[in-house]
Amino acid sequence: MQYLISVIHDQPPSVTPEEDAAIDVFNERLQTENHWVFAGGLAAPETATVIDNRDAAGMVTDGPFLESKEYLAGFWIIEAPDLDVALKLAAEGSKACNRKVEVRPFQ
Repeated sequence: MQYLISVIHDQPPSVTPEEDAAIDVFNERLQTENHWVFAGGLAAPETATVIDNRDAAGMVTDGPFLESKEYLAGFWIIEAPDLDVALKLAAEGSKACNRKVEVRPFQ
């Protein structure tokens, strides 16, 4: 089963060298243990563009979808046999990146 681990942050986007190194170690572990599917960090919320083309409205808005103190800073998509393993890996990812994370299964 695949899970999305979303990294939630509430500060200006900056990763310390120590966090970067810990994330690299965690990523390598995910790959070695065959949990790795994909991962990525995201640019600051101000760089977002929202597009709403429902009903052919064609609305394009600069900036994030939601104005919020917390934002999505990055993510991992992992493969895990069950939610317990996914939660354990998410806890380790949270420690590595020094941020809160949210775990959600794919349907």
